[in-house]
Amino acid sequence: MSQRQIIQVFEQFQKSRLQFVQTVADLAARPQNIEFLQNAGVMPMLRPLLLDVVPGIQQTAALALGRLADHSDDLAQAVVKEDILPQLVHSLTFQNRFYKKAAAFVLRAVAKHSPELSQEVVACGGVDALVLCLEEFDPGVKEAAAWALGYIARHNASLSQSVLDAGAVPLLVLSLQEPEMALKRIAASTLSDICKHTPELAESVVDNGAIAHLAQMILNPDAKLKRQVFSALSQISKHSVSLAEMVIEAEIFPAAVACLNDPDEYVRKNVTTLMREVVKHSAELAQVIVNCGAVGAVVDYLGNCHGNLRLPGIMMLGYVAAHSENLAMAVILSKGVPQLALCLSEEREPHIKAATAWSIGQIGHHTPEHAKAVATSDLLAKLLELYMDSGSSEDLQAKSKKALKSVLQKCTYLPSLEPLLYDVPSNILRHVVCQFSKVLPHDSKARRLFVTSGGLKKLQEIKAEPGSPLQEHINAITSCFPEEIVRYYSPGYSEVLLERLEFYQPA
Repeated sequence: MSQRQIIQVFEQFQKSRLQFVQTVADLAARPQNIEFLQNAGVMPMLRPLLLDVVPGIQQTAALALGRLADHSDDLAQAVVKEDILPQLVHSLTFQNRFYKKAAAFVLRAVAKHSPELSQEVVACGGVDALVLCLEEFDPGVKEAAAWALGYIARHNASLSQSVLDAGAVPLLVLSLQEPEMALKRIAASTLSDICKHTPELAESVVDNGAIAHLAQMILNPDAKLKRQVFSALSQISKHSVSLAEMVIEAEIFPAAVACLNDPDEYVRKNVTTLMREVVKHSAELAQVIVNCGAVGAVVDYLGNCHGNLRLPGIMMLGYVAAHSENLAMAVILSKGVPQLALCLSEEREPHIKAATAWSIGQIGHHTPEHAKAVATSDLLAKLLELYMDSGSSEDLQAKSKKALKSVLQKCTYLPSLEPLLYDVPSNILRHVVCQFSKVLPHDSKARRLFVTSGGLKKLQEIKAEPGSPLQEHINAITSCFPEEIVRYYSPGYSEVLLERLEFYQPA
């Protein structure tokens, strides 16, 4: 056999290996093929090819493994069981950039499924190897490494701490300053994933100067970058007053409010989320955001979106209103109440309805004027309906009941209260009657209207426990009417008159 023929054998073997991994990688890209590949025992076949002498075969084998692991938790577990992770991590340090990208993809594909699988990546030194990749010259390698670190960090605080301890944060902040848009996006996203768990993690990110670099990008024309930037700023702001103040001091407002007109719906949602996370901490921070014209902008935003996109805006209005009478009035003057009423009637998801009911309660519970704004939007009946509806979730019922009671306790606008005298549970009726007992003794017009509208008649039909607060309120109301009027509208009075008629003897 000649030398040429011998070489041909090796070349043929190499071509076959390359063809095999390329075909497997292509097949693994389609979900319908995954089960057949798994049943054919593809994992143990790919493992030795990661150490192949031909770099192209190594990279394609890693790509195929990444696609398989990405598909399901079971296949990611199989990658761990085959002891493939230590091999990948070891070769990450000395292989070329193509292999590094493919290996980082495998680590990401394994880590994304669960905290336990992420812990396996950490345990085999994956985080340290990925952080080294962040120092690479090639932006594609940095991007792949940052992406994998984000998937590890997003699960919980201890995994985020592992990423932080490996020195990833300063390198991610540097990546924000790189010219490549894809790298900026992933770096911002990963910083957001690290920040979200605890104040301490967020402070570590802030200490590395992240806020200033994020703030510079809020008006970047790239929508996907802005999504991640506002997400990261939200995750920083949510933990404490001091962190929210740092975000405010970066002077991102009022420029951020303008982003509520961005064409991208998730940019708008994330800006609203940022405002929600800032205003919830204190009246002073809420006032800063209100002074930027944010309340009116958020009310307009709620009119232009639906579903979960509305949730941060609904809650933002509630948090603003909760702090003080003046801030709640700012929401009312910005037409916030009719917009929340619209959300309550349009939305189907119980958690969105519950958040809306909560926000309405925060607006209406301050003074009679605030309560009137809620009552005149026909929200008392709507809240009662949600509380009474057996189809409402427990949380929705509880929040509707609490909002209704808190508004009723301040409401002195009787035309909105009167319909609540009919078919209302006694625990709510007590608050309604109490409000009448506060107003009627001091208002003769209201007393006249109460009689002519049938309110007094209805009041006397209520069966209350003797000595109960409800009975005391009823007595307080009836005592401010002349005795003959009370008797005239009491139940059974017409029968008494007819009875007297029967026994009446004309002179």
